[in-house]
Amino acid sequence: MSQKILVAVFSASGVTKRVGEEVARVSGGDFFEIASKEPYTSADLDWTNKRSRSSVEMNDPSARPEIANSVPNMDTYETVIIGFPIWWGVAPRIIDTFLESYDFSGKTIIPFCTPGGSGVGRSDTALHKNVSGDVKWAKGVQINRPNENEIRKWLDKVL
Repeated sequence: MSQKILVAVFSASGVTKRVGEEVARVSGGDFFEIASKEPYTSADLDWTNKRSRSSVEMNDPSARPEIANSVPNMDTYETVIIGFPIWWGVAPRIIDTFLESYDFSGKTIIPFCTPGGSGVGRSDTALHKNVSGDVKWAKGVQINRPNENEIRKWLDKVL
């Protein structure tokens, strides 16, 4: 795979990070973890509590959690593979923050998700509204574990 690839993931529990690290290894891409400036606690992630941080963020479409770090030299990447868990049927709001933080013009964005109980749903196409310019999107897929063969088959289709 000759193109310069970035694998950027947000992982609240570690599952998405493990899958993203395997995607980076298999693709030969660089790995970047999207980290929240204010780390999420287990109480923040309690989806059964309507007042938990994740519930409040997901119920506010304009919420943009601050990211603690940034991608050095984003302009050098041709393809950005972006991974995230599914929260309330879509990507967590921090993914919106990430997508709105960079110019993706001329790049290919390939989403993947690690849902706990639901599929990709509208999570991949919902991200399109946060990116402007000439961007090529690949269809989002669900990857539940860092399985090299499964990841290689998927990457052969999208890269």
